[in-house]
Amino acid sequence: MLGSTPIAEYIYKTAAEHGKRCQALGGAKNHAIVMPDADMDNTVNQLLGAAFGSCGERCMALSVAVAVGDEAADQLTQKLAQAMAPLKVGHYSQADNSFGPLITKQAQQKVIGHIDSAEKQGAKILVDGRQITVDGYEQGFFVGPTLIDQVTPEMDSYQAEIFGPVLQVVRVKTMQQAMDLIDQHEYGNGTCIFTRDGEAARYFSDNIQVGMVGINVPLPVPVAYHSFGGWKRSLFGDLHAYGPDGVKFYTKRKTITQRWPSSGVREGVSFAFPS
Repeated sequence: MLGSTPIAEYIYKTAAEHGKRCQALGGAKNHAIVMPDADMDNTVNQLLGAAFGSCGERCMALSVAVAVGDEAADQLTQKLAQAMAPLKVGHYSQADNSFGPLITKQAQQKVIGHIDSAEKQGAKILVDGRQITVDGYEQGFFVGPTLIDQVTPEMDSYQAEIFGPVLQVVRVKTMQQAMDLIDQHEYGNGTCIFTRDGEAARYFSDNIQVGMVGINVPLPVPVAYHSFGGWKRSLFGDLHAYGPDGVKFYTKRKTITQRWPSSGVREGVSFAFPS
């Protein structure tokens, strides 16, 4: 099952109490580290789809960009704000829309509440999607693409899974600070790094404490013959979904230990083995 972390944990505990296997995937807060040497135009293009695709309502949505250095952060936010301007929000039947409404009024108000909270706690709203209206659908559950800078780990909006079209930018000074930030979060679903440096990419992939890792890939969803799932409070259970772990989940293992005699007769059949 896939859902919020409290529900995933409850279902997992209930299954365990009854001796049942369970794959319970919970919440996520997926980070992208943006290094100073990253191809910024490509990074921005990748982040647009990763953050705002499906209106941000997916467990693999990339909701935090961790920029290493103020120069990289300034360049990233400037280019993101420019790239977000043409994004169009509207009814699902209009093919030229970038994305549609949120699933419910409650979800819309929750997302807006997180944006409000970030602003009150000192973050800077660079692109504000709270007041968007769509002609003919004024009562729709729309939230426009939103970009928030100067976010810090203490903020409620950083800790929570917003599950909407909101991208937050956290500024750090070093790559290690960025990795520590990610490792300290309760969720460990997916993460990625944008860089041209192979050594940095290898160090990141080897040491980051997250279940699915992308290198210049914003949504590190593995193909089906690999298993899918995060670490920490993003997944409850010892097996991940589909791939080899999916087969193991539906399989009972049997171990058979045998010892055959060097010769003899069993059940009327004569056996002769070479010495």
